[in-house]
Amino acid sequence: MRRAGYSSVARKEESGGEQGFWPSYADMMSAVALILFFLMLLSYIQNLITGNDLQNTQEVLADTRLRVTEAEADYADAMARYAAAQKELEGLTDDLNRKQDELEAYAIQIAEQTDTITAQEKLIGDQKAYLAAADNEIVAMRNQMQTIAVLRLSILNQIRDSIVDVMGDSSKVKIGDNGNIILSDGVFFDLGSSQIKPESEPVLRELIQVFTTFLNNPDNAQYIDSIVISGHTDSTGTDEENRILSTDRANSVLNYLLSADNGSLSRYAEYFCAAGYGENRPVASNDTTAGQAQNRRIEISMILKDETVLDIVDQYLAIDVPDTRSALSAQEEASPAATPAPSATPAPTATPKGWFGGLFG
Repeated sequence: MRRAGYSSVARKEESGGEQGFWPSYADMMSAVALILFFLMLLSYIQNLITGNDLQNTQEVLADTRLRVTEAEADYADAMARYAAAQKELEGLTDDLNRKQDELEAYAIQIAEQTDTITAQEKLIGDQKAYLAAADNEIVAMRNQMQTIAVLRLSILNQIRDSIVDVMGDSSKVKIGDNGNIILSDGVFFDLGSSQIKPESEPVLRELIQVFTTFLNNPDNAQYIDSIVISGHTDSTGTDEENRILSTDRANSVLNYLLSADNGSLSRYAEYFCAAGYGENRPVASNDTTAGQAQNRRIEISMILKDETVLDIVDQYLAIDVPDTRSALSAQEEASPAATPAPSATPAPTATPKGWFGGLFG
């Protein structure tokens, strides 16, 4: 007991002696409690601050999410517009490619048309040269034709003048509209007869002289195909009688021409022939006496050689004509889209034989 009391007192003494240096337990607990209070206060304040921050953060997050949603909607709309723009761009690209193809086709067509125009200009130049040469040939041909016509008219006028000189009467001989010498039948024959009247023989001998002189010149004879003595009557009598009478009269004149003057004209007999037409080729009405007198006649026709005249035409046709049609056909086959060229000037065709004979005979 004493020890125990002593120990307790001793500890009190020991503790009383150290109390000024070491804090008491209560003080420590108070300090700890105070620290915990401050920590709790700080934690509470921090919680308040954190709560406010969280609320602000949530509000910001909500606003951000709204903006993100709006941005996503805007993005989707932008993507849709981008897809539409992309599709439109593809269409425009296709149009551009098609236009480029068309431009290339147009460029090819223009090049082909340029070639066609160049070729046509060349053809036009060739045709101008051809036309110039043709004009010269036509002038030369016209001059030759005029020479032949003048020659024919000259011999006809010579025959008419010779007969008029012999007869002393120009009323019974003339040059008709057809270019033939027309003699009244009264010059050579009595009415209804085919016997040559003696008083007409000087006229026939003059004809022999004129024809002999004319045919003796080769420059004249080369153009002559035939000299036709044709007889014509009025409508009196039957057709058969008139045909026989007109033929007999034509033969009588021809026989006299080839046999008289010792047959001086007979060496040119190849040029002469006779024909009778009866009443079939009247030059006036047979209803009057005057008309019948005009229809009773002997005509002398000079027929030019068709070959001689056609030789002149052949010289004209011999001009080299540019082959425009084949050239244009080749160009059209090579460039079907090109503008068609104007029609080429066709080459002249040969005149049918006999046409000039009808003109001059």
